[in-house]
Parts: sequence; structure tokens; C-alpha cells
Amino acid sequence: MGFTMGLNLLLLMAMVATNILSLYHLSTTIQSKPSSPPPIPDHLIHQLSTIRATITHLTSLQSSTNTPPSSSSSAAAATTPPSDLLIYTHISPIASSCKDNPLLLHKYMNYTPFSLCPNDSPLAEDLILRGCHPLPRRRCFSRTPSTTPTSLPTDPFSPLPEKTALLTHFSCKTFSCFAGLKPEMGFDMRIEKTRFLTYKSDLDLPISQLMQLAKQAKSVIRLALDIGGGTGTFAAHMKLHNVTVVTTTMNLGAPYNEAVAIRGLVPLHAPLQQRLPVFDGVVDLVRCGHAVNRWIPVVAMEFLLFDVDRVLRGGGYLLLDHFFSKKMDLEKVFTPLIGKLGYKKVKWAVANKTDSSGVKNGEVYLTALLQKPLTK
Repeated sequence: MGFTMGLNLLLLMAMVATNILSLYHLSTTIQSKPSSPPPIPDHLIHQLSTIRATITHLTSLQSSTNTPPSSSSSAAAATTPPSDLLIYTHISPIASSCKDNPLLLHKYMNYTPFSLCPNDSPLAEDLILRGCHPLPRRRCFSRTPSTTPTSLPTDPFSPLPEKTALLTHFSCKTFSCFAGLKPEMGFDMRIEKTRFLTYKSDLDLPISQLMQLAKQAKSVIRLALDIGGGTGTFAAHMKLHNVTVVTTTMNLGAPYNEAVAIRGLVPLHAPLQQRLPVFDGVVDLVRCGHAVNRWIPVVAMEFLLFDVDRVLRGGGYLLLDHFFSKKMDLEKVFTPLIGKLGYKKVKWAVANKTDSSGVKNGEVYLTALLQKPLTK
């Protein structure tokens, strides 16, 4: 009864606020010329939209409280937040995109506290890809494989040891299966060992040449961030040059995070839209791998590039490695977008993307090594 009265009071207050805002807009319209009414201010539109959304949400809550007990249990579960989700909201704010996916969020947080966590890694991946990141913390015990490596591998290009990761969510149940599935996935260490080492076209920048360019510029590469780094092959090669590389990667159809960790490297389970979890101006090199391409919305790409600028030190390098887009978009959209950074072009190479998708869509590759100015 008390909850219903509270909802009614909130509804009444929201309706009053709507009427007041409407009267305010009406009064400004009357005072102006009838032939050219003034546009509705953006802040007023935002306030009205917020109030309407609040009324809709409260109305749905009120209707759910008045639903007879005979209603379906699934509907009740969708409107009743899990207890641990309610507890967590008092500790830390929930990302707005989490609230945009209430069914997935409720399912993710609907578990038994202090017991074994649900076997729901794909669910977590779905939430992260929808912008729900960082995920809410949970009070349950994570699932781990029964077999673990006894020591770090002396060679980061040795075959990935089996039974050291939980692969139940994937079509392949072993790393060797993934290695034989598609060579470009990054699980065949015989292929990965040859990457980033040789020069086959202008699009390639071997690591030895990268290190030499930095040396000639009297710069040093000690710490790097590899965005969308797959199984961590770039980090593995740089490790042999005494460079520490942290790899951001997602488990999109394959256990990329597990592979990076098993190779003795550091994976960050982070989506492209997340603010880079690195402090300002502390990184010497940021590499954007194949995951950074034309499918990223232009505004999101702009925020990504300027976040890269935030973490790079003065004199640091940005490597766009085989960035692909339509040729016209590269010329009219992405080149001016990259140019906003004001970085020095150390390398800028463009070539046609010759696979079936590239030929069909008129796509090109761009490999660019850009150096951040010491001062702005």
C-alpha cells in the first residue's frame, strides 16, 4: 500500500512538472510573433523527454505491483531486480547501457551469492558488447579449469597447452582445433611466429624497422598498448625486445583472452568503446589492430583516437596497422579525422584490399605510423 502511494505521489509530481514546463514554453511562444514561433530549447526537450520516460517507467512499475498473483513468473522476474543487483547499486553506479538491457542484466545478476558462478561467459560478453562495461561485480566463485600451467612459457610461440582453459562455450573444445579452423584467427603458433617480422608490401612495418625508427628519433619504446590484439602475437614479439605490451581483446567466437594469458602476456577484456584503462601520458606506443576499422561509427572512432592521444606521452607513437575502409571514406572522412591529432607522419601507406569483401566494397588498407608532438 505504501509503495503504491509513493508511486502515485511521484507520478503526480512528474505530471505537475510537465505542465509547468509546457506552460513555460507556451508563454514564450505567445510573447513571440505568431508567424515565426521560436524553436524549443534543447534543454527543455531533454527535460520533457526525461519526465515522460520517468512517467512511463513509474506507470509500468505501478501496473506490475497491481498485477494479480496469477500472472506469469517470467514477467515478475523481469520487473523485480535481483537482490545482489540492488545491493551493488548502493556501492557503485551502474553504466547507463546496462540499464538499457534490463533482461540481460537481471539474468546476469540473478545468481546464488557465495556459491559457484553460473556458466554464463557468453552472457557477460553480450552485455559488454552492448556497452554495459564495466560489468557489475558479483559475489560468487569463478569457474576455473582443473589443469593449469606450472610455469610461464619460455617461448610465447610454443603450441598452446590443452586443458588449461574452459572452452565449453565454443564450437572448438581444444586450442589445436582453433589452430586448424582458420589461420587468421591467431591460434596456429607456427603462423604467428612469422608475423610482424618481414616486409612483403608497403603496408607492412616489421618490428625491427619500428624499433629502428624510434631509435633514429632518439625515442624509446618501453610500454605499449595493443587495441584489438587477438591472441597477443604483437605483444609476444615485442616481449622479445624487452617491451611490455598490454593487449585489449574480446572473446568473439574464440578464447582470445585465455590464449593471451597462457602465452604469459596480459589481456584486458575490454570493448573498443571503453575509455582506455591507462593513466594519461604514460604509454610509448599504441597499436590499433584489425578490430579498428570502418565498421566503427565515425564519432566513436574520433573519441577512440583522442583517448589514444590521452594515454600517449609526448613523442610516443600511434600505429594504425592495416586499417581498412572504403577508398572514398578514407580520403574524405578518416584522413581528415586522423589529421585532427596533428601528429607527424612517419609512415603512411595505402593499398587496395584484395580479398572478396575488399573488391566488392572498393576497400583499401591504411598502415600509418604517427608520432605525437612533444608539445601542443
